[in-house]
Amino acid sequence: MKVAIAMVQVPFYTGGAEIHAMMLRDELRKRGHQAEIVTIPFKWYPPEVLMDSMLMGRMMDLTEVNGETIDRVIAMKFPAYYVRHPNKVLWLLHQHRAAYDLWGTPFGDIHKLPEGEQVREFIRECDNKYISEARYIYTNGQNTSNRLKKYNGIDSTPLYVPPLGWEKLHSEGYGDYIFYASRIDPMKRQRLLVEAARYVKTDVKFVIAGSGSEREVGYIKEQIRNYHLEDKVTLAGFISEEEKIRLYANCLGVYFGAYDEDYGAITIEGFFSRKPVIVHHDAGGPLEFVRDGENGYVLDEDAKAVAEKIDELYKDRKKAKKLGENGYRLMQEMHMDWDYIIEQLLK
Repeated sequence: MKVAIAMVQVPFYTGGAEIHAMMLRDELRKRGHQAEIVTIPFKWYPPEVLMDSMLMGRMMDLTEVNGETIDRVIAMKFPAYYVRHPNKVLWLLHQHRAAYDLWGTPFGDIHKLPEGEQVREFIRECDNKYISEARYIYTNGQNTSNRLKKYNGIDSTPLYVPPLGWEKLHSEGYGDYIFYASRIDPMKRQRLLVEAARYVKTDVKFVIAGSGSEREVGYIKEQIRNYHLEDKVTLAGFISEEEKIRLYANCLGVYFGAYDEDYGAITIEGFFSRKPVIVHHDAGGPLEFVRDGENGYVLDEDAKAVAEKIDELYKDRKKAKKLGENGYRLMQEMHMDWDYIIEQLLK
């Protein structure tokens, strides 16, 4: 089967969504299908440029190439899922959240514009129309499905994906540092973890990996300087997959501070590495997996509360191991399976 994966790309940025699409392409190819990722560049500001991106998504012609029919389109992100195709299937990573759950929050932007209401309504109208064209609608998790139902009245089915290199993730012990690997962004709340480093009473360390905007990375660095945490907090920057696996294998636990995450592969990576995971009550997708006191902790957005639980793990490595093993057992019970995923997307 010839399969096109419809995506968007913010130039020079690669994150979980891009990795997700590449994994899907590679898994399709392993099973003998011809698969390719087709991307359109995405810029969400100013509003007229956002509208242009939406138009590009709708104008894409993925029905055939070189006279050969493209059998299936799997669309994953706004506005690439506007593409026309008789066999379009959605595996929705997320919509344009500024028009939905981020509207009116510090993380949104459309609501700040004079024409914000009109832009939001136009996005919702197009989503309702073009998402509903799909033969099947899947999402990357229950949180994404819940949003789609709440705001658009559209039913969908979650398809959970194992993280990149999941079969290589493992544990080598429970060391002296908390690990957080993610794009550095205010919504990911690395700054809260740095603040927590001020309040820990043990010798626990913190390793934060990932890249981000100069502004946010600069803010984090300033926090570290102002709090005199140079010996306690390490900004590792962009790291290789091999290094990430090593850091997961030897950490004490994993922190994932994201606000209302769609899915949260970091949670899954932590559990496949048999480590306890700390998230917040407003984490969204990770709350489908993290069970407070059983395989990690679900906390308020409070640096002192985070510090207290990290100190508990540091003082009781047996507890850290027990929580981590429980998380790993949950991953086994959920049967995250690429054979099943591909079967659903191509049926």
